[in-house]
Amino acid sequence: QVQLVESGGGLVQAGGPLRPSCAASGRTFSRYAMGWFRQAPGKEREFVAAISWSGGSTVYADSVKGRFTISRDNAKNTVDLQMNSLKPEDTAVYYCAAPSLPGRPPSSVAYEFWGQGTQVTVSS
Repeated sequence: QVQLVESGGGLVQAGGPLRPSCAASGRTFSRYAMGWFRQAPGKEREFVAAISWSGGSTVYADSVKGRFTISRDNAKNTVDLQMNSLKPEDTAVYYCAAPSLPGRPPSSVAYEFWGQGTQVTVSS
């Protein structure tokens, strides 16, 4: 059973950094792309960033390009989201996600496993 556990959310002032992390278990982590999504109050969940199984390929939503960086450590089964220059509109619950199919490109695979989410609040 795939388990994803996020941590590292919190309250930060606009312009500050935050680095949520996701710990995965239940299967061979290094075979699968990983992604981060977010959902703000009253809005649908949206894609934020994703990374290939090797870490060699990343993709970002336009709204976070140049500010967020996704990375993974296949030895530790973790995927992080370094968030810099945070804005109040980045406030949301951030979810870690994983696909059921291995070896697929991070931008085109369907994400079917989800963590419980971690709250990120950016104050103005």
